[in-house]
Amino acid sequence: REQFFVDPFNVFLVALTAFVGFTTALFSRPYMRTEQDHGRVNAKRLRLYHSMYQLFTFTMLLCLLSNNVGVLWVAMEGATLSTVLLVSLYRTPASLEAAWKYFILCSVGLAQALFGTILLYFAAEKVLGPGGTSLLWTHLHQVRGQLEPTVLSLAFVFLLVGYGTKVGLVPLHNWLPDAHAEGPTPISAVLSGLLLNVALYAVVRSKVLVDGALGRNFSGGLMMGFGLLSVVVAAFFLSRQRDIKRMFAYSSVEHMGIMTFAFGMGGAVAAFAGLLHMTVHSLTKSAIFFTVGHASQAAGTQNMDSIRGLIQTSPTIGWGLVLGSLAILGLPPFGVFTSEFMVLTTAMHEHSWATPFLLVALGVAFASIFGKVQPMVFGETTAQRLPRGPALVPVFAHLAIVLVLGVYVPPYLVGWYRQAAALIG
Repeated sequence: REQFFVDPFNVFLVALTAFVGFTTALFSRPYMRTEQDHGRVNAKRLRLYHSMYQLFTFTMLLCLLSNNVGVLWVAMEGATLSTVLLVSLYRTPASLEAAWKYFILCSVGLAQALFGTILLYFAAEKVLGPGGTSLLWTHLHQVRGQLEPTVLSLAFVFLLVGYGTKVGLVPLHNWLPDAHAEGPTPISAVLSGLLLNVALYAVVRSKVLVDGALGRNFSGGLMMGFGLLSVVVAAFFLSRQRDIKRMFAYSSVEHMGIMTFAFGMGGAVAAFAGLLHMTVHSLTKSAIFFTVGHASQAAGTQNMDSIRGLIQTSPTIGWGLVLGSLAILGLPPFGVFTSEFMVLTTAMHEHSWATPFLLVALGVAFASIFGKVQPMVFGETTAQRLPRGPALVPVFAHLAIVLVLGVYVPPYLVGWYRQAAALIG
């Protein structure tokens, strides 16, 4: 009975994962049928895609609901293996290279996380005794103030580096752009919108334990450093991209950096902002990848220089990309503006030194994405109409929720966020 648990933090992520996973599954059907029509996948690989997608969803939910730190690691490894097969689905040289890079780098990262888990057990065994109870989050949380600080701090470093590789934090992010660019677009959507969140969940859970033994400064400082570095580096890499999916992959690195920075600051307000940003980023980025997938199918390429005039060939795809880009850039009235504003104001109040770096990085990201999306949408058209109707209901459903969250956050959702923020902040 103790192997699974639910609290305000993980149930929030379970709901988000289930919703985005469901809408992505709806999007996958017409999208992958079009890929089959184009000869990029056959019936056998289509079956592999759907089976691995379900396994991937299961492993993410297992990560979130497991009370056992060891089972969380096993489930994270399972998520890696299932997505390796999905990234390599097209069996092109580029997709195979991306899959191998993803597998090797994330396996090395997860090896660090495994060592951190062993150290965590070593620290807990002295208090809780030998056995499986020393790896249960609920038991660890109760005795976190009694755990050996030196061992716990070392364990957190390995857990942060290990799971931070899956989060895509700089300089551990090298797998992420290639995996997003070469895998099927629905997988790019759930990698950015869900898997990165689950890995960050593991880091934040570990931070809560460390804070109980060492205080906020140690774990928070490390997370803020990795987060700020990710925001700055990813923002400047955005301007150098020519592949549309690689560009939005670097955008995911940037936004995961914002979340990591927010959770690193600690406190209820920063944690609330991090949770809200996690929600709106997942919904927005998955919607963007949905539109990007259809745009690439219509143009026959992912090269942004060859995608033009989407408004003319498919107004719904074009406007979906416009609205998604405006949302992810943090313009009002979308929810990303609200969460980023909360992060910035909290940083100005508690860590004013970091605010200029955040503002410059956000400005560079805005100029890069806006400058590249504008000609794709409004330029002279080179694309053809899709033989099948695009699956755009998930796109506008996601964007509608993000718009509502930018204008009005329902009281029950505010209460939910506050409970989760109190738990982790």
